[in-house]
Amino acid sequence: MTTVLDRVRQTIERHHLLAPGETVVVGVSGGPDSLCLLHVLCRLRGEYGLSLHVAHLHHGLRGAEADADAEFVRALAADWSLPCTVERADVPALARAHRLAVEEAARRARYAFLAEVAGAVGAQTIAVGHHADDQTETVLMHWLRGSGLAGLRGMLPLTCLSDYRLLAPMLQGEAPPPALRLIRPLLEVTRAEILAYCDYYHLEPRFDRSNLDTTYFRNWLRHEVLPLLARHNPNVREVIRRSARVMADDYALLRTLLEEAWPQVVEPSLCSVPAPTGSAGASSRIVFKRAAWRALPPSLQRATLREAIHRLRWSLRDINFIHVENALQVAREGTTGAQATLPRGLMLTVDYHHLVIADAETVGLPSLPDWPLLPAGSDLLPLAVPGDTELPESEWRLRAELCHRAELPSDWAVNPDPWRAYLDADMVGPHPALRTRRPGDRFQPMGLGGHTVKLADFWTNQKVPRALRDRLPLLVGEVGIAWVCGWRVNERARVHEGTERVLVLSFLPAELIPS
Repeated sequence: MTTVLDRVRQTIERHHLLAPGETVVVGVSGGPDSLCLLHVLCRLRGEYGLSLHVAHLHHGLRGAEADADAEFVRALAADWSLPCTVERADVPALARAHRLAVEEAARRARYAFLAEVAGAVGAQTIAVGHHADDQTETVLMHWLRGSGLAGLRGMLPLTCLSDYRLLAPMLQGEAPPPALRLIRPLLEVTRAEILAYCDYYHLEPRFDRSNLDTTYFRNWLRHEVLPLLARHNPNVREVIRRSARVMADDYALLRTLLEEAWPQVVEPSLCSVPAPTGSAGASSRIVFKRAAWRALPPSLQRATLREAIHRLRWSLRDINFIHVENALQVAREGTTGAQATLPRGLMLTVDYHHLVIADAETVGLPSLPDWPLLPAGSDLLPLAVPGDTELPESEWRLRAELCHRAELPSDWAVNPDPWRAYLDADMVGPHPALRTRRPGDRFQPMGLGGHTVKLADFWTNQKVPRALRDRLPLLVGEVGIAWVCGWRVNERARVHEGTERVLVLSFLPAELIPS
């Protein structure tokens, strides 16, 4: 039985699974896979200077059989002089509490338990007994569920456990330590070879009858689908595994390209991403630059959408293909206001210049924190002329100054600052004020030859985000709306040759105001 040992050693060396002298927590269920793994690691521990710690989780399922499994593992560890931790979890209760299938709840609970044991014994590596046939089933299962490249590459020999978003609900919102590693030394060993190994070394594993229940998806694939496929191609299991290796390499390349593209298409000042240790808050969002994102090739468009979902929904394990493809089409072709539903309460919304992914209940187009805004529905706010007027619920203020037209700077007409305006003080009148929009608002935009337009139509043509329109300030006076602040002066209030007194208005953020 040197073949299994040599293959495991090759996997360890090729993927750098073990460091000399480290402590390894070994997940042992009592079945042939984990029993073979523990035996092999015991044979290799002198070579690598390993300290092994056995860990077994009783799932609260299968009654007396599961009780016997736990006692078997505890006795085995004692016989082999290995430290052992055995604990129990109420998986059915976890499944109900987190609305999960029992299989998924058991999986999450098991990894959370192994992470906790590793933390308790000071280990940075957890070894589990997944083998080559498990890999075949996993890839096929992911393919049937419509997975992308990340799923089609199957299980990896080495994974950083902090990448397992599925752990969050079981760890009271805490992610595993970033250095904690999950290794699969048996990933190149088949189930038949494992059974032969156990027989050769007179190992007597426990038998889990639930593995025969084909109502479980994986068992159905194992006992019905794969044997049927093998009738047409006896090497189908290895073919699937070879495809997974290719997919893993392709995914690594895509991931590198994604990391390069991400900062080019994301608008960081508009993003708010929850920490992995907490749930997404109402303000959680990721915002893409619409034009830059649409210039990406389709593969990177999918990758960035998936990455955004993962960042906003850290605990989400699987992302449905249909969700991504529908969002992809909306993001590529949708006009302003178009939306697409994403998993776990997320929504993609198309803005004039952005694509926003945020919580569906609070989805809106992004506000810009560096704009002077008023509370929605604000009534008249009289201005101090001359003087400064503070904006309520804002760190901005509006400075008003009066001067003669001859005193204006030579470049006043160019005025590159959208938050400064030069107005005819006599046309505005003695009582200028700020307010937000009202139904039926109209004004005469400068440059349109005196034509009156609806304010709503003007903002639509100027591509002003809808979420901001209720909060943008309007300067009003005797001519009505004298200045749509940040955008356009009223034709009737503009400075012209006959203007004598000029009202100069400047919005100033707090950092530009002397203390």
